[in-house]
Amino acid sequence: MQGFEFNTVKRIISGAGSSLQLAEQCRHAGIARPLLVTDPGLMAIGLVQPVLAALESEGLAAVVFDQVREDPPEATVLAAADLGRSQGVDGVIAVGGGSSMDVAKVVAVLLGGQQALAQLYGVGNVAGGRLPLVLVPTTAGTGSEVTPVAVITTGETTKAGVSSPVLLPDVAVLDADLTLGLPPAVTAMTGVDAMVHAIEAYTSRHRKNPISDNLARQALHLLARNIRTAVQDGKNREARENMLLGACLAGQAFANAPVAAVHALAYPLGGHYHIPHGLSNSLVLPTVLEFNTPSAFGLYAELAEIVVGAPVEGSAEAKTAAMIRALRELIDDVSLPATLQAAGVDEDKLEMLAEDAMLQQRLLVNNPRDVDYEDALAIYRAAYRGAA
Repeated sequence: MQGFEFNTVKRIISGAGSSLQLAEQCRHAGIARPLLVTDPGLMAIGLVQPVLAALESEGLAAVVFDQVREDPPEATVLAAADLGRSQGVDGVIAVGGGSSMDVAKVVAVLLGGQQALAQLYGVGNVAGGRLPLVLVPTTAGTGSEVTPVAVITTGETTKAGVSSPVLLPDVAVLDADLTLGLPPAVTAMTGVDAMVHAIEAYTSRHRKNPISDNLARQALHLLARNIRTAVQDGKNREARENMLLGACLAGQAFANAPVAAVHALAYPLGGHYHIPHGLSNSLVLPTVLEFNTPSAFGLYAELAEIVVGAPVEGSAEAKTAAMIRALRELIDDVSLPATLQAAGVDEDKLEMLAEDAMLQQRLLVNNPRDVDYEDALAIYRAAYRGAA
C-alpha cells in the first residue's frame, strides 16, 4: 500500500435537535460572541430563529449576517467580514447550505489573520490562523462542513477556490431536523451532488486511499438507498438523517481524494447559466462516467451493486454499464432534467463551455482518464442530446 495522508474535522456532532445545543459547541470552540452566517431564504422560513433563540438563552447573542446567496461573490464575503469586524466577534457559525458555509470559512480566516481575500485563493495559501468555526449544514449535498475548501465567485462567470486545512472547522453539527423542509428539487440536486462526491473520490487519480474509499462506499450506500424517499417524503426523518450523514461522509472522502471531470464540466454550467451546482453535476454525470469507462471500469464495477441496490452479474464493463443506467434512472426518478437541452443550455455555446472546462485543470488532473478540449466538447454534446 502506498503512503497517504488523511485530514478531517476535529469534531462531528450528529443527532436530531443538535443545532439547538450550539451554545455548548461554541463554548467548546472558545466562542463567546459569534457571527452567524446564513441566507435570507432560511431566515424567511424561520429555520434559523430557533437556533438564534437557543444561543441567546445561553447568553450568546449572535451577530447575524443573512445576505448570502447562491454562488456568493467576493462582495458578500467582504460585507460579512466587515460586519464581524465592526461588532468585535470572536468566532463564526454558519447555518445554511454550501454557500453559507463557504462564506463562513473565508470570513473566519479574514477575521483571524492579516491576509487580504485575493491572497487566499489557490491551494495552501492561507498563511495565518482563523477565528473558531462551527458549521451547521441545512442541505445534504455539499459536505462543506467537513471540507478544507471554499469556492467564491470572482467575476461574471468565474469562480476561485480557497483550499487549506485551516478551513476545516472546529465542529460540524449534523441536525437532520434542519433539512426536513427542503423542497423536493433541492433535495434531489444536493443528493446527486453528494453521490458525485463519493463516486469521484473513489476513482480519483490522486490521493485515493483506503479511508476515503471506505467513506465513499458507505456514503454512496446511504445516499442511493435514501434519496428517492427523501425526495418523495421530505418529512421522513430517517431518510433525512441518512442523506445528511451520507453527504458528510462523501465530503470527508473528497476532501482527501479530490473530485475530477464531473465537477470540472459542471462549473461552466453554473458560471454561464447559473444552474445550481448539484444539477450541473447531475447533467454531466452519466456522460462523464461513460467517457471514463475505458480507464475506470474496474473501480466503477466495485460501486455498481451499491448504486443499483441489487446483485449485478457479468463483466466489470457490464457492471459499469448497469451502474450508469441506474444513475440515469435515478435522475429521472427524482425529476431532474436529464439533458443540457432540457436545462436550457444553448447548443451553440457548447464550444465556449468546453473552453472554460479546460481552465479547471486542478480538477481534471484527478480524472481517471485524460480530458482535452475535444473530449470535453464531445461530452457536452452527448449530454446535450442525452442517452440514445
